[in-house]
Amino acid sequence: MSVGGCSRASATGRLSVLVAVLSVPAFTGVWELVAHSGFVNAVLFPPPSTVAVAILEWIRSGQFFGDLMASLSRVAGGFAIGAAGGIVIGVLTGQFRLVSSLLSPLFHILRPIPPIAFVPIVILWFGLSEAGKLFLVVWGVFFTVWLATHIGVQKVDRGLIRAAQMLGTPQPQMLWEIVLLGALPYITVGLRTAVSISFYTLVAAELAGAFAGIVYRIEIAQQNMQTGQVMGGLAALGLLSFVADRSFATLAERAVWWR
Repeated sequence: MSVGGCSRASATGRLSVLVAVLSVPAFTGVWELVAHSGFVNAVLFPPPSTVAVAILEWIRSGQFFGDLMASLSRVAGGFAIGAAGGIVIGVLTGQFRLVSSLLSPLFHILRPIPPIAFVPIVILWFGLSEAGKLFLVVWGVFFTVWLATHIGVQKVDRGLIRAAQMLGTPQPQMLWEIVLLGALPYITVGLRTAVSISFYTLVAAELAGAFAGIVYRIEIAQQNMQTGQVMGGLAALGLLSFVADRSFATLAERAVWWR
């Protein structure tokens, strides 16, 4: 590349960074102006300054950290169980045709059912216990990770597997060192997608009946017409999901460096 081309690319890169840094403040400023313009009802569409005050009051009340920990524990627990189950079952269905024939048709029927559709039956099964909320998050995570793992295992080089079999590699070692590691890039993509899905399903989980949590607090604020806190809860949910996604992406780039 010429010196001029390098210079233009560098300038474009700096401009992109500047636009990315200014995008959120610019959006917030436009939001503030629109909310105060009189074209919208400021009670139903509160400005960011009102949302910020509501968030500060939420933190000062001491409820914020309790809600935060309740929501994070549901997401973390459901993600861990759903991801572990999805990887194990995905390796089995991807590697063994008989297991795939047994489970894949059932999973493909169950997979499109959204977790929120289970809310009525989950309340009947588990009441308002934490088990029901965990079930909903696990449901959302499991099928995403299972499908990514299943496809990833099927994409592993069959020649490599045959070579390992000819060398007498024990089945557990082959599953761990060849199949699982070969499918890891696909599994990582599935896990990252599942991070966001676990936050989506948190909404269904806490709407199923909760006594603490960010979505629970949003619902209470909506019933009391506290739209500032509703918007603050949505902002907190979005920020949490963003931080979790970026953290996982950074971790994945280091763990699966060869993809």
